[in-house]
Amino acid sequence: MIPILVAHGTRKAEGVAMVGDLAERVGHTLGRHVRTAFVDVLGPSPAEVLGSVTGTAVVVPAFLAHGYHVRVDIPSFVTASGHPDVIVTDALGPSPQMVRVLTDRLVECGWRVGDSVVMAAAGTSDLGAQRDLRIAAAMLSAAIGDRVELAFAATGEPKVADAVAGLRARGARRVVVASYLLAEGLFQERLRASGADAVTAPLGLHPGVVRLVASRFRRARLPIAA
Repeated sequence: MIPILVAHGTRKAEGVAMVGDLAERVGHTLGRHVRTAFVDVLGPSPAEVLGSVTGTAVVVPAFLAHGYHVRVDIPSFVTASGHPDVIVTDALGPSPQMVRVLTDRLVECGWRVGDSVVMAAAGTSDLGAQRDLRIAAAMLSAAIGDRVELAFAATGEPKVADAVAGLRARGARRVVVASYLLAEGLFQERLRASGADAVTAPLGLHPGVVRLVASRFRRARLPIAA
């Protein structure tokens, strides 16, 4: 099994480093080298990585929803590679494991029961990804026992700062933003500038994310029960 972790790609050095660090930690868990590829901004592309290997390849999309990159771009890269034996797993979210990571990050940043919470995603125009984000927000609401507002750092409404201001206008004493982002970068900076009392760290290198990615690779090779 040849594990390949596929991320979006970014010009921010911190984001590129996070993907490399995540792949290294997952590789340590699996006991094998995990290659990385990117669907946009920088290379190598999934097609380039797949074209350089032989044997069964398992691709794990490092995305938090099943948007355009997961549904269209990655399968297109697989086809373009001509590789005859590729398994593409589910994206990382929405999933109970990612919600546990979110709750851990909330506790780490000083969230307390009774605080108002905004779950902040990058944003997307893809309807399937929007549905996944709403599911993740609902799962986080259930986990903390209180309503979680969904807001966006880029595409989509409401913007994070507007959601924070809206909660304060409705009487919220403390507002905490739960970052539903994998890495540091421009969007995480926008969360910190939203006016919230606290903002969680990105999800990327939390041990729960490492375990989830490793599990995606392992389970891709398990036979399906009849």
